[in-house]
Amino acid sequence: MIKSLRELQDFIKSKDNFTNFTNSSIVPDICKTEPCMLGVDEAGRGPVLGPMVYGIAYCPVNQTKVLQDLGCADSKALTEEKRDDIFTKMISEEDSLNNVGWIAEVISPNYISNSMYRRAKHSLNEVSMNSAIGLIKKAAESSANITEVYVDTVGPPEKYQAKLSEIFPNYKITVAKKADSLYPIVSAASIVAKVTRDHALKVWKFLEGLEIDQAGFGSGYPGDPVTKKFIREQIDHVFGYPMLVRFSWSTAELMLQEKAATCTFEDIDEPGSKKTNTKSISSFFAKPDEDKPRKRHKFFEERHLCVGNPFE
Repeated sequence: MIKSLRELQDFIKSKDNFTNFTNSSIVPDICKTEPCMLGVDEAGRGPVLGPMVYGIAYCPVNQTKVLQDLGCADSKALTEEKRDDIFTKMISEEDSLNNVGWIAEVISPNYISNSMYRRAKHSLNEVSMNSAIGLIKKAAESSANITEVYVDTVGPPEKYQAKLSEIFPNYKITVAKKADSLYPIVSAASIVAKVTRDHALKVWKFLEGLEIDQAGFGSGYPGDPVTKKFIREQIDHVFGYPMLVRFSWSTAELMLQEKAATCTFEDIDEPGSKKTNTKSISSFFAKPDEDKPRKRHKFFEERHLCVGNPFE
């Protein structure tokens, strides 16, 4: 269990920044017996750089004073220093340790982009919802007695709430826009997520060998001048961007089209489309026509490749 921001940074540095991972507190004993409320929020949904982090926090329903004493309010109105201060109290002060539990999932930019680009596309909303559902399940599996769940959302809350209610029928589910300003437990979750993301960026190590710290790439938001400069300059003609960049974002896509090598992909038949010149499976087992030469695949023709025997 981490007890300081330095230990948080050391924990993050020990993980591969191209994979997802979680970090969590010990479940307070009181949370195993008393009915608990749980809040869910994220940090880093919009940036073109860095991970997105989902956080949850939970505590007994009758212990809201602990959250108020911590200063959990609208996290977006808090400075980075104030969020660090509140999180430090959460992981070090006895009253918080005895009443408040939390979990954070760091979702890598590499995972986000690959999810959005794969053939069966996995949208950012789906990535977000799966993370939230997974964290709620993780809290329950760790013996926390969850009875109420409060979730912040940027989209229409009705569908999200219906989905969660279907998955967790025994919980009272509330999904609302700007929930972090309405419910202190969501604000606590937001602080967990934002502090984790802030420090993930501070200790980011480029596997590509770049010697750049956060001052060299900024906050990650597309409107940040430092981030804009990084996106414009740190692009390899062949390999594109380092894994810090969400290459599926339009900001990065447009720059790749302008400065990176052009890639040509073979067309993929859309589901339901009529396929032309499609052979039946049985045709592959038929006796070949020896008089008719076999046509070479265009992959080999375009690259002027031929069969050769190195032992001749």
